Amino acid sequence: MADAPRVRYVVSGCLAGLACRYDGGSNPCAAVIRLVEEGRAIPACPESMAGLPTPRLPCELMGQSVLAQDGRDLTKRFLRGAQLALRAAQSRGCTAAILKSRSPSCGFGRIYDGTFSGRLCPGEGVWARLLREAGFALFSEGALPPELDGMDEA
Repeated sequence: MADAPRVRYVVSGCLAGLACRYDGGSNPCAAVIRLVEEGRAIPACPESMAGLPTPRLPCELMGQSVLAQDGRDLTKRFLRGAQLALRAAQSRGCTAAILKSRSPSCGFGRIYDGTFSGRLCPGEGVWARLLREAGFALFSEGALPPELDGMDEA
């Protein structure tokens, strides 16, 4: 009997250790880094793919709009980056995603509420929504897929 094919993941670039966060940092997750090293995942950052600089002002979702902390509406750029990242994931055969929680791009379930106060509200980021609508299974660094149990230990 042949082994079942392994799920190919797309992962938030910051979880893979890429310095693409708004503040120029990353959010490395050992399990995600290992998946990338094993060739089972590809990293992507929709915000970087949209051409947004690193570092950049923090952004949050306010309704359907993505606003920078200075009030600029970056919705179109976030959507463009999310579309590019979705296409990249699909072209590489990805069927699941491990995304950075609370992000205006990658968060799902609970995201920052748009007031830049640190409060969370129900919602999903721009890229997370596109991935979900395309049929991807969504996971976060805090709730990894069951097949990865124990992989996040150093």
